[in-house]
Amino acid sequence: MLAPPTPAPATESTTNGRAAFVRTGCALCHTPSFTTGKMIASGSLTVPSVALSNQTVNLFSDLVVHHMGRNLADGITQGGAGPDEFRTAPLWGVGKRVFFLHDGRTRNLVEAIRAHRSPGSEANLVIERFNRLKAQEQQDIINFLRSL
Repeated sequence: MLAPPTPAPATESTTNGRAAFVRTGCALCHTPSFTTGKMIASGSLTVPSVALSNQTVNLFSDLVVHHMGRNLADGITQGGAGPDEFRTAPLWGVGKRVFFLHDGRTRNLVEAIRAHRSPGSEANLVIERFNRLKAQEQQDIINFLRSL
């Protein structure tokens, strides 16, 4: 029940990066914000949590399980999710992280982004778009992510 991370103040680069993040399609899965349901469980089947219900959250996640392809597969099946399926990781607070991806395999955000491209990954088109961006546009996205 901790408060969400506070993003850094916007700069020209982070504002441009946010726009490029959306334009390339990253926000299709890493959805900037959504509103929680009207009756979020509090641990009781009959009494919803007022604190968690009808709240806008800036998770940068759709909380959906997606196929991420062979290169990110970890060989672990959890519930109905296969070895190449992962719930979209929330990006809030990503600027304070040292390791990235579900298994911490990289310390580099560009590598983490590019690792989303893999045979069978739902993110392939988005990563193609990212790779076609100019170097400054890619850097703006990285600056935006580090500001979260």
